[in-house]
Amino acid sequence: MTFLEIRLIDLIDIVLVAWLLYWLYKLIKGTVAVNIFIGIFAFILFWLMIKALNMQLSGAILDNLVNVGVIAIIIVFQPEIRRFLLLLGSKYNIGNRFSVDSLFVSSSPGMLSFQIMPLVSTCEELSRSKTGALIVITRRSELLDYVETGELINAVISKTLLKSIFFKNSPLHDGAVIINQSKIKAAGCILPVSQNMDLPKNVGLRHRAAMGITESTDAVSIVVSEETGRMSFFVGGKGYYNLSTEELEKKVVESMANIK
Repeated sequence: MTFLEIRLIDLIDIVLVAWLLYWLYKLIKGTVAVNIFIGIFAFILFWLMIKALNMQLSGAILDNLVNVGVIAIIIVFQPEIRRFLLLLGSKYNIGNRFSVDSLFVSSSPGMLSFQIMPLVSTCEELSRSKTGALIVITRRSELLDYVETGELINAVISKTLLKSIFFKNSPLHDGAVIINQSKIKAAGCILPVSQNMDLPKNVGLRHRAAMGITESTDAVSIVVSEETGRMSFFVGGKGYYNLSTEELEKKVVESMANIK
């Protein structure tokens, strides 16, 4: 009897599990949940090694820990599990891809190219006056859950309107503006805050919220710092800081062109 019998189906199984683990890690990379994922993965590897070596006492103890541990993990990490499932559904727009409306309604996600420059120009003016701003541009996912946290506007993109929203005495200036299908959908919206420890120490809540929404959805976001006036761009959980007007425009154009 051989120590391990490896069949073709076992190799396929290993490749499939490796692929799933890779995409799971890629999905939660840069979040607090990645530490939980690494810990659970290390424990599973140790458990499988004990089973393969046929160590009965250790195997029995770990079997009981696994049986109880699954329930314990669900209870203790319920918020993280909920956030992960929300992330999975919104990032890949599963609901919209299989909705009945998508069969009959044709919509243009993101922004039209001729509307990008006025938006970037507005950010440049806000930057010069050191007026803080947080703008989210949807791609495939419409972010309806986040739209509902703010004031519905549903207006054409306008430099005057954006400047009035982010005016320091405006009641909506602290929240985010969400742009969906080339319209200002809502303002004063509340976004999830990133727990990424790799963010620069000098960034504020706007930057963390901008990072958070791109970690949990496929949207992109723009931040104008109230302290320095510097412009930043976030996509896929990555931040690009201290951008010029031309660099910001290029980032927005590229992100709209890469909608999948």
